[in-house]
Amino acid sequence: MILVLVETTPAGEAVEVSREALTFARSLAAEGGGVPVDAVVVGEPSAELAATLAAYGVRRVHALTGEAFGSYSGAAWAAGVQDARGTSVVVMAAGTPRGNEVMAHVAAREGVAMAANVLSFGGLSPFVVTRQVVGGAALEEMRLADRPAVFTVAGHAVEAAPADEPGSGEVVVRSPAVAEADLVARVVSSEEPEPDLSGTLKSARVVVGAGRGAGSADGFAELVELTELLGGSLGVSRVVTSLGWRPHHEQVGQTGSRISPELYIPCGISGAIQHWAGCSTAKSILAINTDPDAPMVTKATYAVIGDLHEVVPAINAEIRRRHALE
Repeated sequence: MILVLVETTPAGEAVEVSREALTFARSLAAEGGGVPVDAVVVGEPSAELAATLAAYGVRRVHALTGEAFGSYSGAAWAAGVQDARGTSVVVMAAGTPRGNEVMAHVAAREGVAMAANVLSFGGLSPFVVTRQVVGGAALEEMRLADRPAVFTVAGHAVEAAPADEPGSGEVVVRSPAVAEADLVARVVSSEEPEPDLSGTLKSARVVVGAGRGAGSADGFAELVELTELLGGSLGVSRVVTSLGWRPHHEQVGQTGSRISPELYIPCGISGAIQHWAGCSTAKSILAINTDPDAPMVTKATYAVIGDLHEVVPAINAEIRRRHALE
């Protein structure tokens, strides 16, 4: 059996990267002769969530309930996953902050190695995976000889897709005992960020990026306008958040969001390895930069060499002109 930790939104829907992990798990299950894929979720799933998981080929949904699962705790969630594991030969999750933390706890409990940010697998005997390292700048092959094999799947390593043959999606409610020591580190409160232009960065079809080239906290007017004209989301580089020009939740990169839009427009972003790790899976990249040798320019699909404060207003004007003709 393959067990997949599925994260959900506040509305109780399976997040996209967890659906990608389920898609990855099905490929692995098929390679292993059709072993079943189960999911573990925190809280009792709605009928809609159970139906979604069934559509993604899930045989059984293990729902972790009880006071210990009322708020997030990496160690407590790992205890729940371990309780649901049974005879699973693979335990996996999406490579999110929570997915990586929980799988690290699971691996420690099982006394096995863990592979983070896996992109693909190369057979089962031996079980070898390819994963991103050094912020996505290099790939590493890693052999997972012990069982269960524990790993996380890098965001957008595969495209989320329902199964050709859905699973039954049977819900099994579990209330495993959790030690007090597993609740020492847990979420005690949370606050929603104020509405902003970052939108849903991870699922946005168009992202406008801004880097040091914006010049200052007051240098984002044209970029904000372009974001709004394109109906996209605004993402920024680490230096922008470090300087306090924009909030951290807009950051794209190794320590921010990993995005995979149809179009990414990085403006005034040099393209350091850490930032490239967050945007390398964009379908098309249009870089705007004054430096023709900047890493982002050399890796982009298209590039405009120029000052973003001159180029972006010209783009905005042309978009407004075309909108007026429609």
